[in-house]
Amino acid sequence: MHYTIDRASVQRHAAELLRCCLNLQDYSAACTAMTLLHVLFTACSRMCSLSAACWSLATAPSRETIRKAALKALKARDDLLKRLNRALTAEVPRALLRRPQQVAIDLVLIPYHGLPLDAELEVYRSQARSGTSHFHAYATAYVNYRGQRFTLALTVVERGEKMAEVLRRIFRKLSALGVTTRMTLLDRGFWSVAVIRYLRRAKKPFLMPVVLRGRKPGHADGPSGTRVFAARKRSGWGRYIVKAADGAVARVALGIHCRNYNGQWGRHGRQTLVYAFWGFEASSTRWLRETYRKRFAIETSYRQAHQARARTCTRSPLVRLLLVGVALTLRNVWVWLHYAVLSTPRKGNCRYNPGRLTLRTMLLWLQHQAEAELGIRDEVLAERPMPQRIGA
Repeated sequence: MHYTIDRASVQRHAAELLRCCLNLQDYSAACTAMTLLHVLFTACSRMCSLSAACWSLATAPSRETIRKAALKALKARDDLLKRLNRALTAEVPRALLRRPQQVAIDLVLIPYHGLPLDAELEVYRSQARSGTSHFHAYATAYVNYRGQRFTLALTVVERGEKMAEVLRRIFRKLSALGVTTRMTLLDRGFWSVAVIRYLRRAKKPFLMPVVLRGRKPGHADGPSGTRVFAARKRSGWGRYIVKAADGAVARVALGIHCRNYNGQWGRHGRQTLVYAFWGFEASSTRWLRETYRKRFAIETSYRQAHQARARTCTRSPLVRLLLVGVALTLRNVWVWLHYAVLSTPRKGNCRYNPGRLTLRTMLLWLQHQAEAELGIRDEVLAERPMPQRIGA
């Protein structure tokens, strides 16, 4: 027996999830919670602002009404984070909680070209990208469960905040959800004495790439620091003591994996990858490389979330947090559909059918359903009539 799902059922499911988790209430008789979600879904699909989405829907309320309705739904930042995390985990498979998981944690930076609304802490500073060194930063935790990649936790990263404190908040949210961490996969941005010492105290096994520092191999005195391990030509193991400016130290085990480029990225010769790990036994350096490669899927989740993130020029960090949270939630809804509805049951693990519904198609469904209920604005006022084509 075969079943079908349509845009109305998908839109109803996503809207009910966000309405319940975010506790959205009707702003007025003309601007209900469902109307606000129609406008929000349209903005996410078109990757435009809420104002542009209002204009494109014929019977939608004015952009000022939608703005006030959205602001009414926003409370304090901690309360909004709590609601967004509830929406992210509302449909996570319960079987995911039965055994420890490999969790990837990373930062997503949204370029920002304006001034802070209230305090300098709102804007995160990092290396220049997209013409700015100012960003709104968020940290997420991500797990790959039987081929389905769910985002489990979201938090805001403030300017100057230590990465150890960010990890502490993420692990606290995962613990409240009931997720046990078997291994934490981290980006090189978490390479610091404070992070390593915190993970060891919390008994959280981790794997991360080593930041290369010290003299380069071409120096007259030879390489130093972590570049000594990167200069190796054969795979092997090592140990290193990381030192901080305040004198604190942390000890880690190193795995050095060497391979040939073989023309990859247009390069030839030897490539040396240096990983730091703690809390588990590695069978080989190749196993370290293949295990860490699983972390790259979190970058894919960010790319997909950006395809579902409405744009804005507001200075309000709460509005920006809402748009990021909604984008991640819609991506989780798409993952859940493939896990619970679109997959083919079979003995062992189910077979996924990613070609049945792409994320872009699901977003277009949400937009088309909003246009079907609120209408499409396909005409504008003009100062003169359209000229007739000569010879027509």
